[in-house]
Amino acid sequence: MKKTEEMRAEYRREDLGKGVRGKHHAAFEKGSNLVLLTPELAKIFPSNEAVNAALASLVNVARSAVTKTPRVSNTTIKHS
Repeated sequence: MKKTEEMRAEYRREDLGKGVRGKHHAAFEKGSNLVLLTPELAKIFPSNEAVNAALASLVNVARSAVTKTPRVSNTTIKHS
């Protein structure tokens, strides 16, 4: 701690304990993707499992729609 920085009077160094280097490193390496839901959506999706199930379903529908859409060939269409 720098000399210019001071802890609040209610804190004592010995009460804080020792810091552990790399304590959360493994969790950080695994990665995290935190998304904040609006209150309205949080009522509909009360858990991460509910959100993940809904998103997985949406992805499946989107993929299905993309694969079932007929593709236009590269032929030129003549207009009359």
